Amino acid sequence: MGGVCPNVYDSIGGKARVHAAGRHGVTVRISIQKAVTRYLIWPKNPTYTRTLTSSLFLPPHNTHAMPIVEGLSHFTLTAPNPDAYTNALVFYSALGFQTVAAPSGDTKEVWLTLFGKQPIQDLTVKLWINPSMRIKDPLPEDSEWRLEQSNVAAVSGDLATVESILVSLSRPFQKHTPAPSSNPLSVPLTASQTPTELYALDPLNNLLTFTNVGHPLSREVVDRTTKPVAAPSSIPSGHSARRKKIGVLTSGGDSPGMNASVRAIVRVGIARGCDVYGIYEGYRGLVEGKEKIKKLKWDDVRGFIHIGGTVIGTARCMEFKERPGRLQAAENLIKNGIDALIVCGGDGSLTGADLFRSEWSGLLAELVSLGRCSAEEIEPYRALTIVGLVGSIDNDMSSTDITIGAVTSLHRICESVDSISSTAMSHQRAFVIEVMGRHCGWLALMAGISCGADLVFIPERPPVEEDWETSMCDLLQSHRLLGKRKTIVIVAEGAIDQHLKPIKPDYIKDVLSSRLGLDTRVTTLGHVQRGGAPAAFDRYLSTIQGVEAVEAVFRSTPELPSPMIGMCQNQVTWQPLVKAVEMTHAVAKAIKEKDFKRAMELRDPEFAEEYVAFLQSTIVDDESIKVLPHQRLRIGIIHLGAPAGGMNTATRVAVRYAINRGHTPLAIYNGFPGLIRGAVEPLGWLSVDGWTTRGGSELGTNRSQPDMDMGMVTYQLQKHNIQGLFLIGGFEAYTAMLSLEAARGAYPALNIPLVHLPATISNNVPGTDFSLGSDTSLNAIVEACDTIVQSASASRRRVFVIEVQGGKTGYLAVMAGLATGATTVYIPEIGITLAMLQHDVEHLVELYTHDDPNRSEGRIILRTETVSDTYTTDVISSIIKEEGRKLFDSRTAVLGHTQQGGTPSPLDRIRATRQAVKCVQFIEQHAFPTLEKASAMGQEPPVALCSTPESVAVIGIRGSEIVFTPVRKLLDETDMKNRKSTKSWWLSMKGLVDLLSKKVDHDECSTEYCPALERVDRIIGKLDPPKRY
Repeated sequence: MGGVCPNVYDSIGGKARVHAAGRHGVTVRISIQKAVTRYLIWPKNPTYTRTLTSSLFLPPHNTHAMPIVEGLSHFTLTAPNPDAYTNALVFYSALGFQTVAAPSGDTKEVWLTLFGKQPIQDLTVKLWINPSMRIKDPLPEDSEWRLEQSNVAAVSGDLATVESILVSLSRPFQKHTPAPSSNPLSVPLTASQTPTELYALDPLNNLLTFTNVGHPLSREVVDRTTKPVAAPSSIPSGHSARRKKIGVLTSGGDSPGMNASVRAIVRVGIARGCDVYGIYEGYRGLVEGKEKIKKLKWDDVRGFIHIGGTVIGTARCMEFKERPGRLQAAENLIKNGIDALIVCGGDGSLTGADLFRSEWSGLLAELVSLGRCSAEEIEPYRALTIVGLVGSIDNDMSSTDITIGAVTSLHRICESVDSISSTAMSHQRAFVIEVMGRHCGWLALMAGISCGADLVFIPERPPVEEDWETSMCDLLQSHRLLGKRKTIVIVAEGAIDQHLKPIKPDYIKDVLSSRLGLDTRVTTLGHVQRGGAPAAFDRYLSTIQGVEAVEAVFRSTPELPSPMIGMCQNQVTWQPLVKAVEMTHAVAKAIKEKDFKRAMELRDPEFAEEYVAFLQSTIVDDESIKVLPHQRLRIGIIHLGAPAGGMNTATRVAVRYAINRGHTPLAIYNGFPGLIRGAVEPLGWLSVDGWTTRGGSELGTNRSQPDMDMGMVTYQLQKHNIQGLFLIGGFEAYTAMLSLEAARGAYPALNIPLVHLPATISNNVPGTDFSLGSDTSLNAIVEACDTIVQSASASRRRVFVIEVQGGKTGYLAVMAGLATGATTVYIPEIGITLAMLQHDVEHLVELYTHDDPNRSEGRIILRTETVSDTYTTDVISSIIKEEGRKLFDSRTAVLGHTQQGGTPSPLDRIRATRQAVKCVQFIEQHAFPTLEKASAMGQEPPVALCSTPESVAVIGIRGSEIVFTPVRKLLDETDMKNRKSTKSWWLSMKGLVDLLSKKVDHDECSTEYCPALERVDRIIGKLDPPKRY
C-alpha cells in the first residue's frame, strides 16, 4: 500500500501507520525511535483541523488552519506479475473488499472498497500490475512485527474470523494482546472484550494491522462476533469474474426528469465500473425481455437531459402483476446477468418492485425446478437489489419533499393559467381550471399560489362550510366589488367536500353563472401537464438522485430494506421504500375516513404553511386574523439592488397579508433615493393585483445605500411614521441592513424591526440556501442553453462558450451546467488556469475525434462573467478554436440581462409567498411588546420600538425550514470583499458536472480517461452527505 507515509515522517526518524477512522477523519500514528507515539487527525470536515500533537509535529499557529489534506482517498497495491495480482485479489476479497471498478480487456487494474460500518470510514484499494516492481522481502518471523512500519490498520469486530481467514490462506501473522491486569479486584475480560491486534503479511508482503479497537485513541472494543467463513479458493464471482450489472426502468405515468435520472444512472454506473442496461417499456420490457433489455453506453444517453417524458418508455403491464409474469422477469434478469434494478416511477411501480424482491428467492427456486435455469446459473444472483426513484408529477409520495417531474408540471400549469388570465381580464370572465391530483392537492395549491388564483379546491382540505357554494360566491363577489376584472378558480381532480362528494369544475361553473351572473368557462389542462422539457430544478433533482441510486446499489445488502431515494431539507435521503408507500396510502385512507387534519399532517412540512399563506393573502378583510387597534403598524416596503424574479410576488403577499392583519403597508419607490425624496404612499389590496406574475420591480430598485444621506432616511421614516421596514433585494439590501443597524445609536427612528428578504439571481446573500430570482434566472439560462445546444448540434462540430452572470459567485454557472449537460464550467471559486484550458481542449479533441461524424454533438462551456480578467469569454473561445485542429470551431454567447427579466418561475413565486408572510410576522413579533407596554400605560407608541440585534435579521431557507438570522451573526459567514456568502452548498456540484460530461468507456478505456475513473469516488464523496440508513 505504497505512498502512505510522506517523507516528512522519515525526516524525523519516524514510522507511520494510517488508521481508517470514522467521524473524525483519517488518523495517522507516528512513532519516533519506537518510543514516542503521536496521532494526527485529517478531518473529514474541511472547515477545521483537529490535532493531537506537540509543536514538534505542527506549529501552534496552524492548529485551526484549513487542511491541505481533507481525508483518505485510497491506497495502491502493486503486483509484479499476474500470479501475485490474483493472490492479492483473492486475499483482499476474502477480507470483505468488494470490487467497485473491474478490469476490462487486457487491463489488469481493479478497485476494491471495504464499506465500513458507521462510524468507520470506507477503505478503497487500487490493485494493478507493474512488471518493473518486485515483491518485498517478508519480515523475519522471529522479529516483533508490531514495532515495524504497518501500512494500514483495519478495524474488525470479529478478529477470530480474520484469524481463520489468514490461516486458511496460509498467510503468516502475529497476535498481540495486553498483559492481564495485576489488580485482583479487576473483572477478567473475555476474548471478544480484550483489545487485540493481529499483524499479518498480505501476498505482496505488505504489513497489515487488524484491530478490534474502533478508534486508536479509545480503548472501546468493537464486538461483532460472527461464525467463521471459509476463504475462497479462487477469485469470487462479482469481482473480476463479472461486473456489477444494473438494470434501469421507468414505469407508471411519465414525468419530466425521468430521462435525466436515466442519464445520470448510466454515466455514473459506467464510471464506477458497472454495465447498465436500459429496460424499455417499463415492466412490460422486463417481462418480454430480448431486445427490450439493452446494454447502454455513454453516448446512448446523449441529449437525454433536456427531453421530457421517458425515452426508454413506460407501459402498463398486467402480466407483471401475476406471479408467472414476475417469474419470466426474473429469468430475463438472470439471463442478462442483472442483479440490481433501479425503478423510477410512482407508488404502484415501487410497490411492484419491492414485491418482486420479496419473492426473489422463491422465483429462483421455481426457475431451477422447472429447468429454465440451472443451479449454477442462479448462484451469483441469490440477492436482488432494488432502488426506487419517485417519478410523479402529483408530488404525492410521502417521505420526500418533492418528486421528479412535479416542478416541471407546475411550470406547465402556470404557463397555461398565466395565458388564460389575460383573456379572463379582457372579458371579465371567470375560469375554472382543473389540474391533476387524485389524492394530492399539491399541484392545485401551488398553482393557486403561483398564479394568484382566487380560490383552490384540494382533497386534503375540503371546504369547512356545509354550504360552501355560498361562501365561495361571497368571497369571489368581494373581489369583484373591489374592482377585480377576472376570477380564477383552480380545482384538483380529486377535490371533495366534507362528505366526500366530488367537487367538479362544471358544477362550480354552474354555481358562478347562476348566482353571480359571471361568464364562466371551464378548462381541463389534462396531459399538457406532463409534457415539455424538464425545468431546471427537475434536472438537478433527478440527476443527483440518479447518482445516489447507483451508490445505493453498492451499499445495499440483503438485510437492508429496499431504499427509496428522496429529498428532504434540500438533502438527498434514503427511506425504506415500503414504509414510504404505506405512508402515501395513509393519506388516501385518512381522506376516506374524513380525517382531513391527519391528511394534511402526512404531507411535507411546507404544505400546510403554504395553504395558510394562500388563504391569508387571498381573502379580503379577514376579521378572524386582524390584530387589536393598538397593535396596528405602518410597514414600509422597499426594493434594493438588481431586479430579480419574485420581488413583486413578495410585495403583493406582504401587502395583502398586512392589510388583513389591520396594518398599513407603504410603498417606498425607487429605493433609498426615493425614500429621501419622500416617495412613499400606501398600497391597497387591488393595487398589487396581478403582481404575482410580473418580473422586475414594480416599486423600482437601485443599488444606492442609506448612508448616502442617513439623516434624511431617518427623517422620512419618522415623518411617515414607518414602524417596520421590509427590504427585498440582493447583497445591497444586506449591506444596507448593516448600515442601518450601525446607525441605530444616533437615530431613534431606526430602532424598529428591520427584515431583509434576499432577492438576487446570484444567490450570494448569506443566511439562505436560495434567494428569490435565482430559480427564475436558472430557468432562463437553461432555456437559452437548450436553444444554443440545438444550434451547435445542427452545425455538428461547434463549441459555444456561454457567459452567465453571478458576480463573484458561480451558483448560476454550476447549477446551469448540471442542468444542461455542459462540458465544463468556469467559476470564480476555482478560477481558470492555462493548464485547465489545455486539459479541457484536449478533452474536446478526444471527444470529437471519436464522435460519429454523422451524429456529432454540439457542446457548451459555461463561464461566470467575473471568473478572470485575462481569460475572457472571447479569449477562451479563440483558444478552443485555434487548438481544435479543425475538428470543431467555437462561438460565444453572452446572455446578459435576459437572466434578470421574464416571468418569475413557480418556485420563486412560492418561496416569495411563504417568506413574505413570515417577514410581516417577524415585524409584529419585535414591535408588539413595546406597543403593548405603551397601550397598558395609556401612552402613544414611541418612535423606537426595539433595539436588540435580533430585530435586524435576514430571512432565509435552510433546507426546507424558514429561519431568521441577525445580520451581525451573518458577518461570520460573509466574504465582504467578494460580496457573497462563504457557505456554498452547491459548490460540490462542480465535480459532478465534469464527471457526467467527461466520457468514460470501460470497453475501450484509453489512458486519457483513467484519471477520471480514479476521481469518481472522490467527486461523489464531496457531495452533501445523504441521509442514509
